[in-house]
Amino acid sequence: MKLIAYYRVSTSKQGKSGLGLEAQRRDVEAYAAGSGATVIAEFTEIESGGKSDRAELQAAIERCQLVGGRLVIAKLDRLSRSVGFIAQLQDSGVRFVACDMPEANETMVQLMSVMAQAERKAISVRTRAALQAAKARGVQLGNPNLAAAREARTGDVTAKARKARKVKANRHADLVMREIQSAQGEGLSSLGQIAGWLNEQQIGTPRGCEWTRAAVARVLKRKRP
Repeated sequence: MKLIAYYRVSTSKQGKSGLGLEAQRRDVEAYAAGSGATVIAEFTEIESGGKSDRAELQAAIERCQLVGGRLVIAKLDRLSRSVGFIAQLQDSGVRFVACDMPEANETMVQLMSVMAQAERKAISVRTRAALQAAKARGVQLGNPNLAAAREARTGDVTAKARKARKVKANRHADLVMREIQSAQGEGLSSLGQIAGWLNEQQIGTPRGCEWTRAAVARVLKRKRP
C-alpha cells in the first residue's frame, strides 16, 4: 500500500525547531511498518488547523489521486476539527487514515453515510404518504408520457456519464501536467525522460499503467492551448 504522509504544525517556531513534527513522523513510520505499507511522499504544513484551504494538504491529496495512494496523518486533528472538511476529503475520492484512530475514521464515515441514508428514507416515507393522500382525494397519479420521459432521462444519464468521464480525464491531465512541468524544470526534456520520471514517482496513467512516450505526448497535446 502506498502512503502519502501529511504533517502539520501550528506555528513557524514549531516548524523550524521540529517540535511535534518528529513525533508525527515517528507515528506515521510506525503505522507504515505495522501495516506493511510504504511512505512514498511527505508534505509538511505550518498552518492553523482552523483553515481548510491549506496548500500542502491539497498537494498531498492530489498526489494520492495521482498514485492511487492513501493519505496518512499522525492524529485526526492534524487534518481538521471540521466534519464538513473531512466529508470534503471523502468526496475527493482519497482515502485517509489517522495513526491514533485507524478504525474510528472508517466508523465515522460509515456513521455519516447511515445518517444520510436515514434522511433519504424519511423523505421517501413522506413522499409516499403525500401520494397516498392525493390518490384518496381523487387525483390521477402517474405520467401519461412516462415512456418518453424515461427515454429522455436515459439520454441525460448517458450524457452526464460522458461529461463526468471527461471532467475526470481533464482533472488527471491537469495534475499530471504539473508533474511534467516539474520534470522539465529539472532539465528533463524528451518524452522518454519525462515518462521515466513519472514512473519513478509512481504516478500512473488514468488507467493505472506505466507511462510511455506516446502517453506523455497525448497529455501534452491535450493541454496545448
